Amino acid sequence: MYYDVIMAGFGGQGIQIISQVLVVAAINKGLEVTYLPSYGVEKRGGRTNVTVMVSDEEIGSPVTGHPFAVIAMDKIALDQYQDMVQDNGLLIANTSLIDPSDIKNGKHSTLHLKCNEEAVSMGNPRLANMLALGALLPSTSFINFDDISKSLEEVIPERLRDSIPGNLEAIKRGMELAG
Repeated sequence: MYYDVIMAGFGGQGIQIISQVLVVAAINKGLEVTYLPSYGVEKRGGRTNVTVMVSDEEIGSPVTGHPFAVIAMDKIALDQYQDMVQDNGLLIANTSLIDPSDIKNGKHSTLHLKCNEEAVSMGNPRLANMLALGALLPSTSFINFDDISKSLEEVIPERLRDSIPGNLEAIKRGMELAG
């Protein structure tokens, strides 16, 4: 088993936290993981992306040119990574910030997900990242909702623990939207 994903957007969208949740869930299952974050020095607004690889065997390199999945939370991320998604892979595009006409058709599946609007409808605009994470889960064979739920408790800092129930609801909603 091997799975890789690039998650990208701008600082403040929660890209780093959802990648950490996925990584901790995979580690807790005893899988091999590489985690390669990249972000600017800005506190918010700078470019951010993470490459995560998960395998049941040793991983040779933390770099991928053709990930199975990409989560693009804004147009710049879409422009940078959409052509990299492998055939039969998955592109999750946050069409709250991406014009659907900018999304190229490929040999992969594309999920148009209005993360920002969905998050607002759930009462918390900060849940957009968790919706995207939830939409990713059906494409994985190695992580399920319970695994993510457990890892949230490890990753979310103590001062933000009251946000976990809302995060879990957003992840469930993202899974529903992914079908």
